[in-house]
Amino acid sequence: MRKQLLFIFFTITVLAACKKSDDNLFGNSPDARLNDTLQKYQELLAGAEHGWKGLVIPHGLDHGTFSFYFKFNDSNRVQMFADFDSTSSVTMKESSYRLKALQQPCLLFDTYSYIHILSDPDAAVNGGIYGEGLYSDFEFSLDGISGDTIKLTGRYNNSKAMIIKATAEEEAAHYGKKTNRLIEHIYDYRTYFKKFTSGGKDYDIALNFTTRSATFSWKDEDGTVHTQITGFYYTPDGVGFYPAVDGAISSFNNITWSAENTTLSFTANGTAGTIVGTSKPIVIDKDAPKRWYQKVVAAESYWTSYTGFHKDGVDDVYNIKGLPNFYLLLFYPKFGTSSGINYDLLSYVTATATETAIEYGTAFTAPGFKTDGRVTFPYFGDLGTYPEEDSAIVNTLVQMSDPDGYYLVQTGTYSYDMVSVKDSKTWISWYY
Repeated sequence: MRKQLLFIFFTITVLAACKKSDDNLFGNSPDARLNDTLQKYQELLAGAEHGWKGLVIPHGLDHGTFSFYFKFNDSNRVQMFADFDSTSSVTMKESSYRLKALQQPCLLFDTYSYIHILSDPDAAVNGGIYGEGLYSDFEFSLDGISGDTIKLTGRYNNSKAMIIKATAEEEAAHYGKKTNRLIEHIYDYRTYFKKFTSGGKDYDIALNFTTRSATFSWKDEDGTVHTQITGFYYTPDGVGFYPAVDGAISSFNNITWSAENTTLSFTANGTAGTIVGTSKPIVIDKDAPKRWYQKVVAAESYWTSYTGFHKDGVDDVYNIKGLPNFYLLLFYPKFGTSSGINYDLLSYVTATATETAIEYGTAFTAPGFKTDGRVTFPYFGDLGTYPEEDSAIVNTLVQMSDPDGYYLVQTGTYSYDMVSVKDSKTWISWYY
């Protein structure tokens, strides 16, 4: 027993003697390693000779994407441009930033800057939700480095973002105030449907500037139909798409506009292309009308529009915004029952300083879902008493009940465009 005890004591003594020399067996402490990582990020951010281009995908915009340019220095200052509007694209703003260890390395934009606009709780600033903005972020965890790209995730709303080392040409374009927002002339096309050709394929294209999303549809050589919704953002010479369209088209570059021919021209992957208006889409999403309808039926909710119908290049062509106390237009499926018949309601919601209300509207029986992808809305009756200024309501009713019907184009998880089958020059955008 004494020998065993001596052996145990000797073993413990040896281990104790080794402990001091083995303290660094696994390197520095976690805090020290984290600080080293922060220092490496600091050197990387400030050491990028031509700055960084960035993309932020706000959580509240589904696919929507905004682009930025950043130039970080060693004094925790950052110069910034953003594509939020035509002013921020060419006006440099400087603010502060910090790298901080918050369980993991984080990049914090700690004074108000362009990147805060997306998170501003005042919906009038960014078109988002009051109290939340676009559910974006200005504090990000640094998720890692891949080549010249740093991936980030918003700490509050889980927005996705990335920054990529910029080139000398990209830096010069931003500081030289070069901007190309000519893609916005796509609004000047009279027809909703537009197409372009790239790599031997024809693509339908629809841009939603409210959600910063783009919908592309095309057919493979074997006739298989594809539809992709992606984000789009402005670049100094055109627009970029994230993720790339059809795995190959990441941008339209060198965009030009011909008012005389109503034509946008560009290059994609080095090949020239043009966007032309068409009366019908290449691809008809035959299931879209039912998806649109059932989405809100399942949620016992409704679709909304703030501007009503667009026609022949004119927004709110019937001037529903001119109705007394008009707030929004809503389409509420299965709103009520009359004489045993379920009806849908197209209602003009009014708003005062104290309340919003449904005072009047138009009822339709169940939509007619056609096998060719059209939907029609049979008129059923009226609800409430129309105001004297009812021409907007009558014209909207006539348009809505057009027997030719409508195609539905999904522009996001929570948005659809409803386009007249007759000539595609009339449409309305619905948001959930």
